[in-house]
Amino acid sequence: MADVKHNNPVKPQAARAFDGDQYQADLNRDQMAGQNIGVPGAHPEKGTRTVHDIKDLHRRFNEWADSDLKQIPVVPEGSRLEQNATYIDLDEAAPHEFTATGSMAAEGGHRYVPKSEVPYELWNRLLGITNVARTGVDERK
Repeated sequence: MADVKHNNPVKPQAARAFDGDQYQADLNRDQMAGQNIGVPGAHPEKGTRTVHDIKDLHRRFNEWADSDLKQIPVVPEGSRLEQNATYIDLDEAAPHEFTATGSMAAEGGHRYVPKSEVPYELWNRLLGITNVARTGVDERK
């Protein structure tokens, strides 16, 4: 007997296991928050403020060209971070890469930059890498 695959368009995560439970909405208010299924949501990091626009960050990176700073978007406060995406927090003394989980959001006191929106040379410079082959900038000058 051959195995038969059923084309079920509903992913298991999206199936509502407790449709009849009157308390489920109270117990699990954001049941699907952070899940990467279905139609992609809004991406607030696109077309948002950049390091160039944020005064204290602009001062911190004052040796960088304005054209470079305009290419580094900062995720707006309150925006949900994309699950499994890579970010750095510019409010840390030595920024390092981290992978976001589905429950993470941009909170006050953090300035998150998404790796997917930054040219790799600038990303490497943000991480403190000084190799000219990886940053496109000769720091020795």
